[in-house]
Amino acid sequence: MISVTELRNGTKVQMDGGLWECLDYSHLKMGRGGAKVVTKFRNMETGSIVDRTFNSTEKLQDIFVETKPMQYLYKDGNDFIFMDMETYDQVSLPPVLAGDSAKFLKENMEVEVSMFGDKALKIVLPNKVVLKIIETAPGVRGDTVSGGTKPAVLEGGATVQVPLFVDQGTDVNVDTRTGEYLSRA
Repeated sequence: MISVTELRNGTKVQMDGGLWECLDYSHLKMGRGGAKVVTKFRNMETGSIVDRTFNSTEKLQDIFVETKPMQYLYKDGNDFIFMDMETYDQVSLPPVLAGDSAKFLKENMEVEVSMFGDKALKIVLPNKVVLKIIETAPGVRGDTVSGGTKPAVLEGGATVQVPLFVDQGTDVNVDTRTGEYLSRA
């Protein structure tokens, strides 16, 4: 158990029958009354965000979330199949755990999966991935009205803006956090 005054950004706790991560906190000292802790939590299972106010004497159950290295194997229907790199067990995980970065998954890519007990909470991709451009329009020399970029569809299905000189079939580095083109690979 931890006191609510010990909460920090990223602290993970168990309350109201769910697993929550602290996004923001502030300690308020009232003039005559007791101190309050105003927090913002995100549910690690559903992604919903709530604001909560606690008395400074309250306690919460802290949890330990471990990260496991896993390798993405393939997509089976709607689920992604991953292999645990330590035990070689295969696990089926829903794409909602990867969020928007699911479109950057590539076969045999190593990722980190946040686990609480036997339950997977989140799939974290590397910050930079190398993907092949499947489809893009040819760049026309002198066409810089649009800022010198054109849309390109990558092998995972993501669409990014790339410079005009990048052609179809080129491997490019993409930032998975922002979805932006970084450079040619």
